Amino acid sequence: MCQSVSVTNSAALWQNMMMDDRSPMITPNLSALYRGVSEIFPDRPDSSNPDENLVQMLAKVDRPLRVKLGIDPTGTDIHLGHSICFRKLRAFQDAGHTAVLLIGDFTARIGDPTGKSETRSQLSAQQVAENAKTYLDQVRPILDFDTPGRLEIRYNSEWLSKLDLAKILELLGTMTVQQMLAKEGFDNRMQQENAIFLHEFLYPLMQGYDSVVLEADVELGGTDQKFNIAVGRDLQRHFGMKPQFGLLMPILIGTDGVQKMSKSLGNYVGLSEDPLTMYSKLEKIADRSIAQYFELLTDLPLDGLPENPREKQKLLAVDVVSQYFGKAAGDRAQQDAIALIKGAAGQADAVAEFSLANVQFPAKLFYILSASGLCKSSGEARKLMQGGGVKLEGDKVSDVNLTFESPTDLCSKVLQVGKNKFVRLIV
Repeated sequence: MCQSVSVTNSAALWQNMMMDDRSPMITPNLSALYRGVSEIFPDRPDSSNPDENLVQMLAKVDRPLRVKLGIDPTGTDIHLGHSICFRKLRAFQDAGHTAVLLIGDFTARIGDPTGKSETRSQLSAQQVAENAKTYLDQVRPILDFDTPGRLEIRYNSEWLSKLDLAKILELLGTMTVQQMLAKEGFDNRMQQENAIFLHEFLYPLMQGYDSVVLEADVELGGTDQKFNIAVGRDLQRHFGMKPQFGLLMPILIGTDGVQKMSKSLGNYVGLSEDPLTMYSKLEKIADRSIAQYFELLTDLPLDGLPENPREKQKLLAVDVVSQYFGKAAGDRAQQDAIALIKGAAGQADAVAEFSLANVQFPAKLFYILSASGLCKSSGEARKLMQGGGVKLEGDKVSDVNLTFESPTDLCSKVLQVGKNKFVRLIV
């Protein structure tokens, strides 16, 4: 049903077009539109047909495209994982297109079954309305709310609440049960013999019908939304419209460096958090994740980043905080974080360094405390950890069994014992 994109080929094709005098009325920065993209469908990079090649559509379009992004207000907070698609929506705004921000106040009452092992609890209309109140304020630093024609905000209760049984039956008649069960979440639940309720089958159809009503040319979403976006294409075709393109963005790894960012997992950075909290979380992002964070959460050139891992972390934290609170707030958050780590308003550069080169990994943290000289013995280190006297990057560490697989997991991080003893771990 969907075909993967060759982003490199498409970008090269666009660059060739920009050298042509017949360039489009709207000439986007394709590098910004394609930065970090996981997949675009359909996409045939060698095709000149704008219906199957987004680059060709961008080159030939004589009007702003309608670029849809839907978000269901199932909670009150938006985190940086959500911001990835909002940032991509802003890139389309900056390219001259219309961002159609869809607040799924009706679909939120069903709940997207994607990735869920059991049925979501259904929310009341009042709960959804309360959750939606803060959404626009949280995304205001990302999107262009001021330029006329750049933003259209819609709520799908406008049309979904008015669907009659005849229209619902028509929508249901566009898909088979077999097609619906092919959706990964449903298939997994069938395998595990977990219940699937009939109203859950309506969710992809309702999200798809949103694209019909909004006349979407492009729909943005995470890679987990491919099925739902593809249903939108099918429904647009059913109603005699040109099907939208699907543009999928990666799922952001959380601050733990392992699982996807999620408030329920506690590994998230919320857009409504204060600058210091946001900075403190971001300056601890693991080396294995930081490249993804720079690509998806900043506009910084990826070939000009610092080589030093610690400097990368600090640059990332300052840049992201500055996006939401301003440059002065970003700089202040950095200074406040330094003061917290030092226990006073000192300079982090003054912290002594300890090389992990002679430490055999995997290694427990209590051993590193002893080897670094912060503790006289492993036994003392364990006691201090249990008593809350040890911090790593400002966070208390009490698990005496905490083990690190590689020195890169600790590179450039500050290990602290008590109020005045610090070392920066280096490789």
